[in-house]
Amino acid sequence: MKIIYLLSSLLLLTGCDIFNTRDAEKPEQPRTNLPQAFERETLIENLIISMRERSLTDYLACFSDSVLTGKRFTFIPSSGAESQYPVFSQEWDLKDEEQYFKNLTNEQDIPIILDLSNAHFSQQGDSVVYQGSYLLTVPFPDSNIPPNYQGDIILYIKQDNSLIWRIYFWQDIKSGDLPSWSELKGRFSN
Repeated sequence: MKIIYLLSSLLLLTGCDIFNTRDAEKPEQPRTNLPQAFERETLIENLIISMRERSLTDYLACFSDSVLTGKRFTFIPSSGAESQYPVFSQEWDLKDEEQYFKNLTNEQDIPIILDLSNAHFSQQGDSVVYQGSYLLTVPFPDSNIPPNYQGDIILYIKQDNSLIWRIYFWQDIKSGDLPSWSELKGRFSN
């Protein structure tokens, strides 16, 4: 009986790979190397970097999740873009923002450079308002798509339950002769 038990145990141990290591599973979502936005300035920097690196995960991490902040993300396009692109006739939300960024970053491997200037923060109730001017450069190989976008940006930001700053409201205002960021979003919304 001891021999049968010993042989069964030996067979079980050698036939099973319980002591062998296995390959690590790939993560379900890409990881980020950007710091958590515990400071409001870090949020703005993460927005700039996520665009430059064309990282959908990092880009979306800049925006509000209504479960954690109590605020749903809203985008208000510039007035010219609102009349030019039918997608803006309905409320633009985080899913629209995600689709636009996916479409934009699927356009070959072009750099996206966001330059913010004249920026300042101000407190408004339980939120902080970020206001500034932007110049967005996307040198498309297609000469029919403008490479430069200019305007003013107003972002309402708030800390979520984890004390991480998130954008929950974005208003784009056209300024100057160049197209606005809204026009870029409208073009790449579908």
